[in-house]
Amino acid sequence: MTTAPPTSDSRTFGRALSDLRNGFKQPELWGHLAWQDIKQRYRRSVLGPLWITISMGVTALGLGLLYSQLFGASVGTFLPYITTGFIVWNFILGCLTEGTDTFISNEGLIKHLPAPLSVYALRTVWRQSIMFVHNMVIYFIVIAIFWSDVTTPDYTMTEDGMTHPGLNWDVLLAIPGFALLAVNAGWVVLLFGIASTRFRDIPQVVSSLINLLFFMTPIVWTTDILKDKFGSTADWRDWVAELNPLYHFIQIVRAPLIGNSVSWHHYAIVGGITVVGWALALVVMRNYRARVSYWV
Repeated sequence: MTTAPPTSDSRTFGRALSDLRNGFKQPELWGHLAWQDIKQRYRRSVLGPLWITISMGVTALGLGLLYSQLFGASVGTFLPYITTGFIVWNFILGCLTEGTDTFISNEGLIKHLPAPLSVYALRTVWRQSIMFVHNMVIYFIVIAIFWSDVTTPDYTMTEDGMTHPGLNWDVLLAIPGFALLAVNAGWVVLLFGIASTRFRDIPQVVSSLINLLFFMTPIVWTTDILKDKFGSTADWRDWVAELNPLYHFIQIVRAPLIGNSVSWHHYAIVGGITVVGWALALVVMRNYRARVSYWV
């Protein structure tokens, strides 16, 4: 009488979810690794991680002054807009580009450290979160300088642009907005990280597309500019922004920080992407989690 071979439970959603749970239970590990990454990057530097903030501030100042003149926008309101856009974009950029390299760069640890795979994804997200907090120093400086401009009720960034309520207690909405952004960063790093270990062309593809995504996303330009230039005929051009998911992720954090009103549809779209994204990540974790150590 022959007996059936035991069934393996390595490719189950239970194991995938267990990996995530065990990863979240080890904040000391991925938190320490993330902080060490930043310290190592700026080793023997006098200013250390503050170089992140200085670089971001110089870039935002230069482009803010330039594009405000090109688009005929008020510097007092446009510079905070572009600064916060850059801060949020830098977080997204880091999660996309470094996310594709998450498991490849951790090859030695994956092969020798018995830790959940999600630890390395959390390491990347936490590292980018620390850098985001560093960059927020620039936000507070810019807001302090242009306080009277961004707190004026019904202010506009362009001459005939949309009116905004001005900075108020709604600024606290940026906290759950960033939390949603970080939650999505988790599935992005897991999905792209696992895929990149199998297909090494993915990091190059992402790097090639990232500049195009930057210029197609309202970061150094506003949707008001489309209406200023094209008037009522700009209706179809609005979809350039609305069909760009990165625009909605940026808005749920940027808008409260500079006193812009946040439409409910931004949260609806981000919520839908969150559900679909984590569903895809769990499927990939279920099927390929055990193979990552061989692929790297």
